[in-house]
Amino acid sequence: MEMKKRISLELRNKTPAEVAELVVDNCRSSDGEIEGLTDEFKELEFLSMVNVGLTSLAKLPTLPKLRKLELSDNNISGSLETLAEKCANLTYLNLSGNKIKELSTLEALQNLKNLKSLDLFNCEITTLEDYRESIFELLPQVTYLDGFDAEDNEAPDSEADDDDDDEDGEEGAGQLGDYEEEEEEEDEEGSEGGEVGLSYLMKEDIQDEEDDGDYVEEEEEEEGEEEEADVRGEKRKRDAEDEGEDDDEDDD
Repeated sequence: MEMKKRISLELRNKTPAEVAELVVDNCRSSDGEIEGLTDEFKELEFLSMVNVGLTSLAKLPTLPKLRKLELSDNNISGSLETLAEKCANLTYLNLSGNKIKELSTLEALQNLKNLKSLDLFNCEITTLEDYRESIFELLPQVTYLDGFDAEDNEAPDSEADDDDDDEDGEEGAGQLGDYEEEEEEEDEEGSEGGEVGLSYLMKEDIQDEEDDGDYVEEEEEEEGEEEEADVRGEKRKRDAEDEGEDDDEDDD
């Protein structure tokens, strides 16, 4: 697909002035120049044109807010002075896989005062002796070359992402702390409830035992009364028998 048509499709019914990010990787530039990109893209902050057959940046429009530019796997060998003229606020530039051979080609990047990260993987220039030391000396504003600083410390993926992670971590910790506090309060309430419930149950058990004792005493009293009644019945029976015997003797 031609670059001009691809850019038109990527707009998705937006105006160029509403676009902050634009990716047109793997489309095709008919003459090695940038096509379809105009000064109307004044809000553009991220632009990716990977493997589109570029040989020159001469037709790059003025993009005052552009901070990140991906140009890997093209055929660019010069004309880098255009970047300083048209993209003065550029902080990240990827020129990996291009035709850059000499340090002098990169001298134009000295005017990119905000440039912090530069990638030149798979460019012939990387085979030069003292390549890294020479680049850091030529471009003192650059902190990371091919993903590492002068002391071989790896570049972070994104400082903004790191800050977001820290904030999320603190917020998450706060939420967890609140949850633990709620759990503790619930545990305390549960413990108090358990004590009240236990006391109540113990009181119920004591009451039941007392009731059982009263019931046993009543049973014992009833049994005693029945025994006394039996004894009285037996006594009356014997008395009656004795009286009968006395009457028989009198008749005799």
